[in-house]
This record gives sequence, structure tokens and C-alpha cells, in this order.
Amino acid sequence: MAAAPSPAPPRILLAGDAHGRLHQLFKRVKSVNQSTGPFHALLCVGQFFPPEVPEGDSPPGDVADYLEGRAAVPIPTYFTGDYGPTAPRLLSKAAADARGFNPGGIEICPNLFWLRGSALFNLHGLSVAYLSGRKGLGGPGCYSQDDVDALRALAEEPGIVDLFLTNEWPAGVVDGTDTSKVSPQVLDSQGYDPVVAELVAEIKPRYHIAGTKGIFYAREPYVNDSSPHVTRFIGLANVGNKEKQKFIHAISPTPASTMSSADILARPPNATLSPYAAPAKSVHVEDTPKRPAESTDLQYWRYDVKRQRQGQADGSLLCFKYTSSGSCPRGSKCNFRHDEEAREHCQRNVCFDFLNKGKCERGPECRFAHSLTEEATLKDAKPRSERRRVESSCWFCLSSPDVESHLVISIGDGYYCALAKGPLVPDHVLMIPVEHFPTTITMPVEPEAELRRYKNSLSKYFKKQGKAAVYFEWVSQQSRHANLQAVPLPLSKAANVKKIFHLAAQRLGFEFSVVNPDGDANQGRELLRSQYDGKSGLFYVELPDGTLLLHMIDSGEKFPAQFGREVLAGLLSMADRADWRNCKLSKEEEVKMVDDFKQGFREFDPAE
Repeated sequence: MAAAPSPAPPRILLAGDAHGRLHQLFKRVKSVNQSTGPFHALLCVGQFFPPEVPEGDSPPGDVADYLEGRAAVPIPTYFTGDYGPTAPRLLSKAAADARGFNPGGIEICPNLFWLRGSALFNLHGLSVAYLSGRKGLGGPGCYSQDDVDALRALAEEPGIVDLFLTNEWPAGVVDGTDTSKVSPQVLDSQGYDPVVAELVAEIKPRYHIAGTKGIFYAREPYVNDSSPHVTRFIGLANVGNKEKQKFIHAISPTPASTMSSADILARPPNATLSPYAAPAKSVHVEDTPKRPAESTDLQYWRYDVKRQRQGQADGSLLCFKYTSSGSCPRGSKCNFRHDEEAREHCQRNVCFDFLNKGKCERGPECRFAHSLTEEATLKDAKPRSERRRVESSCWFCLSSPDVESHLVISIGDGYYCALAKGPLVPDHVLMIPVEHFPTTITMPVEPEAELRRYKNSLSKYFKKQGKAAVYFEWVSQQSRHANLQAVPLPLSKAANVKKIFHLAAQRLGFEFSVVNPDGDANQGRELLRSQYDGKSGLFYVELPDGTLLLHMIDSGEKFPAQFGREVLAGLLSMADRADWRNCKLSKEEEVKMVDDFKQGFREFDPAE
């Protein structure tokens, strides 16, 4: 049997400084997408917002049209240039509404994501690192030493970063190249940053994308020190520049995680030595106020990671992971203090900085309490104490006393997997968000990427057994904690799944709509995520061929809670197993079932 063809690599558009000219940018994106697309995403570097303050109180026309819904962003777009006179006002609502750490971006309007601070996230299989803001004296639009340190900590992780996004060019990037035919604008010192040069030398990405200098420049690939792959630097011009310099560029890189060793080792004939072969002494970002943080997640998650990896903790400081969630995967090996009393205060919205240091540098900007007897109420959020009461009674929250932890088979960062209680068939799996979310569709971008990895791993595991997976989720107004179910079926039954779901729908008086006629399951979920309002009830099923069938449930409609399971039970001639309560096992049987699954799944488990 011939091997299945490898999936096509993601197609990505890159753009330079938009300067608020979003109509012109997205008009070009639409044109390119229609002629040579489709493209999966647009990544924008350099100043995204207008360089001048508009007259009156209204936002600049282009930006306002998208923020207020008069125009639509054509494809998922991510930007790092969160500066300019108008940026603080235009981003204030998104910053206030943001919850937790958002490595994959804060959505400021449909399809438009603000990459704030610094982080690493997964984009269609590509590992993307970024540093938002620019060099400066601190405050909005300037990166901080914490942002830089977080990237240095991430650089220590195994694996290859595919793309690195910065706004300014790395100092010295033209060293070692023939500059005789290079534009004087490239050689001008303005727009270069030595901190970015240090970071790119440590991260060693396959592509480094930057803006700011207002000119297009594609450097010859260079060989990285102590790494097998080369790096390609691309500098992009401003959108709509008069010199007709290239401001949009297309790439289609295969994720390094799926490349062969031979492909990673390949060196183009024009490759040069690294321009950063002898890095200077570490450049420290000026002592500046920390970037305002809207939650303790964003404020401390990255510091925790950095110190743990570098062994800088002395045991006197609190562990953020334990204090905020009640558990720490490092256990006794953690370099920080696990304090139950501090956790109790944290549940009452007491500021983590205050608990950890006795003071908080954010002052009145902090949205948490600076007293052990005061309980703060966060804007648009339930107090931690109320969330804790909800989670303590939830079957699926790992911190709940009701969770049946012996059924857990794998734990990731944003999702964990467990075998179903009262399974329809052996290896019936639930994929469950670690956080208390009512549906997987509204989960942030990074956990969504992890969910995709779990699905891919389960599909490989089932395929080895000669089976195919069906995934389904029911979302209602009463949904408390999401779970996406995966039921393996014999390959002989897989072709009939679509037909039987359509027949079952007809019997209930509705018709499924097809989300993705092309059968691209990942794109189907993205379409579903972009269209879902977060309020309606729905049921969707992903068929073995990748097609997503969707039914939006009307407010007065009585929809069977066990619909997905009942349909598959009928297909498998197991009508007596349609109700999970008829299939319950003893705890000893469940423990053996979990042990057997783990043994077979270990080679596929993305969390291993």
C-alpha cells in the first residue's frame, strides 16, 4: 500500500508596517489570496497603527471600520507593532478584556490578533516566536526586559523555531554579505536593534521577519552556530510606500517538526556564516516600568518558566502555578514554595505580587487586592472564590474532589485526555480543557493547537489498530465543562458514518450543514470557531474523512444529550450501550483499562 501523501505545508503571507492603511493592505491580501491562494494567515511586523493622531475623537477611518464591524479582515491576521500615537486608545478595550496569558494573540476583532509581549505559539504546525513593541524608554508599545528574558528562556527549549517576528531589524544582520549593491537605506543605522540581534542568535529561527526600516531586503541564508539549519532574514517595506518597495511576501515553509534530517541539514549554495558568530556582551534593556499586565497569568507565568529552567529560585518565592491552580507538575522538584495559605488568598483575588513580595509596582493599575482581608472584584469576571466553588463541584476540573483522576490518560498544558466513564467501546476518549470552559470551540489559539496534536496522535493510535475516529461535541446553554469525544470505529464502518448521522437528523426533523466541503478538518474547526457567537447551542461531528457536520440548536429545541453516542451505538448494533450508565465498570476494571490504553498510546502521546 502506498504511503499517504504528506499534508501540504501552510501558506503564510508576511507584511511590513501597515501604518493604519488596513484597507490597502487587505485589498492586496484579497487579491493575492484569490490569484495564488488560499493562504492560512497573515503576519504583520512593524508599526501597525497610524503614525499620526487624527482630528476629532473618532479612531482613524481604516482601523475603526474593522474594529466596529463595517469591514471584515479577510484571513487570520497577527500583528506585533502595537505602538503609535493612536495604539493605546485603540487597544485599550482588548487589553482590559484579555484574560490570562495569550501566546496566540488577543483577538481585537474577528480574524485580527494582537501578539502582545513575547511568546511562542503554534500556527498551523509552525512554531512562531515573537517580540512585540520596539526598543524605547518603557510604557505602551515598548518591550521590557521581562519580554526579552522570556524569549531567552524559551530559546533553551528543545526543537526548532520556524518563524521569529520582530518589529526592528537585528543589528549586524548585513555583516558577512556583499553590500556593494545594497540600498543605502539598508545600511542606515536607524531601525536596527542590538537586543533583537542577541535574541535571534540565541533562538536560531529558520525565518526571521522584521519591519520598521521601510525597505524590502532578503538576506542570503546564514548558517547558525551549533545548529544544523540555516536562517533566512526578510525585511519588509511599509504598506503602500511610494517607492513601490515590496511590502507583502509569501512563504510556505514545512514545519521543522515534520521535516527529515536531510532537509533540515540542507544548505543553499549562497549560504554565509552567521552575522552573529561572535555575540557581544548581553545588551540589557533600559530599566523601564514593566508592561502593564491585566492578569497574574501574564505577569508571572513566564518568569516562573525562566527561573525554573535556569535554577535561579532560592525556595523563598511562591510558585505561581501552585498558588494560582493548586497543583504544580514539578512537584517536589519545584524550585518555588508551595504555600496553601497563599493559595487561599489568591482565590480571593489577592494580588500575587503582593503575596510574593509584600508590594506591587503596578499600584492603582493593578486589578487585584493589596490586602489579606480585602477581596477584589475583577471587571467582567467572577471572583476567584465563586469560580472555585463552581470548579470544586465539576466532574472534569482536575482540582475538583469529584474528578475521577484514575481515568486520566494524558495531561498537556491546555487539555487533558481521559477514558470515558461507561465507554461506548474500548478506547472511547474524552479530550477536556484543563480550564473550566463550556466548549472547546471558544478555547484560545494555543490550546486549540494542542487539541489538534492530541487528535492527530489519537488518529495514529487508532489507525494502528485498524480503526478510524469520530469526534463529536454537544454544546448547550447548560454546558459547564467542555469535552470533545473521540470514538474509534472499525474501518469497515467508517464509510457509513455520514449516512447514519444524516438519517438520524432527519428523524429528529433537522438537516446538518457541512462546514468544510473539502474535508479539511483543521480548516473546518477554524471556520466553526470564527463563526460561533459563544451563546447558541450546537452539535457538531467530525467524520473519519475530516468533514464537519453542524447543527445549530434553537433555544426552544429539545436536543438529545446523548445524540452522538446514540447514533454511533446504532451504527455498531450496540443499542443497549447508548446510555453510558448501562456500561459502567468497576474501578478495578477502569484502572486496568487505563493502564492498557497508556501502554499502547505512549509512543503517540504528544505530552510525553
